[in-house]
Amino acid sequence: MAEKKEKSGNAFVETVKTVVYALLIAGVFRTLFFQPFWIPSGSMKETLLVGDFLFVNKMAYGYSYASCPSIILPRFGVNIDAKDICGFIDGDNTRILGGEPERGDVIVFRHPVSGRDYIKRVVGMPGDTVQMRDGILYLNGDEVPQEPAGTFSEEMEPQGPERRRPRCMNGPVGDGGECLKARSIETLPGGRKHIVLDISPQASDRTGIYTVPAGHYFFIGDNRDNSADSRLAQQVQGVGFVPYENLIGRADRIMFSSAGRSMLFFWTWRGDRFFKRIE
Repeated sequence: MAEKKEKSGNAFVETVKTVVYALLIAGVFRTLFFQPFWIPSGSMKETLLVGDFLFVNKMAYGYSYASCPSIILPRFGVNIDAKDICGFIDGDNTRILGGEPERGDVIVFRHPVSGRDYIKRVVGMPGDTVQMRDGILYLNGDEVPQEPAGTFSEEMEPQGPERRRPRCMNGPVGDGGECLKARSIETLPGGRKHIVLDISPQASDRTGIYTVPAGHYFFIGDNRDNSADSRLAQQVQGVGFVPYENLIGRADRIMFSSAGRSMLFFWTWRGDRFFKRIE
């Protein structure tokens, strides 16, 4: 009997050790190599849709405090910030094995104030001037050309876990109706092309001239009229300029995409987005 209890106790200890080792390995993998990211909003349409699931390449720009994971489990009262784990390398705006992003990269970064993870496209590099004039991007005083490319169409319905409805250029649209946005191909300096969407004129289509400080970057969402990004100051829940150390990694490829409320609803997975490259 005692022998059975001893074996049972040993089995329990081995199970706990296995779980701990698995968590440590997963933590190291997530910190050093790839971080999973789930797209919660439409700010990067049509490049990224609500429900896209991707892995972020954390080797692209090296490592900083932001490379460490935050562990947030509200149900259990757990709120461990990346700075609580890796705060010892925070504060000097540098990176270990650091690499520079390229203009046009789609990047996940930590918001400089809230600490939440955001995903946008970097358009302004250190020292650049950035301005929006009537919805057109200007970099260092030069217009970034856009070529009309038809319309982006989607069904009006609640999207993702937050059940947000999309905004449309064709006015109020009832559930099940066709929601449209103007679609253009934007060509950044260097020749990199991507799709941008436009809904209607708004304040962020006309800005002053921003000068990107050294060691910082300027980000914009591809869905220009539905993105809180560097065009908006941090005081009004925008992003502002993002420090180099706040970059988490580059989004290279969509693994799969769910059009439903949860990525676990496999019957809602979009068949045309498996392993899709992010342009």
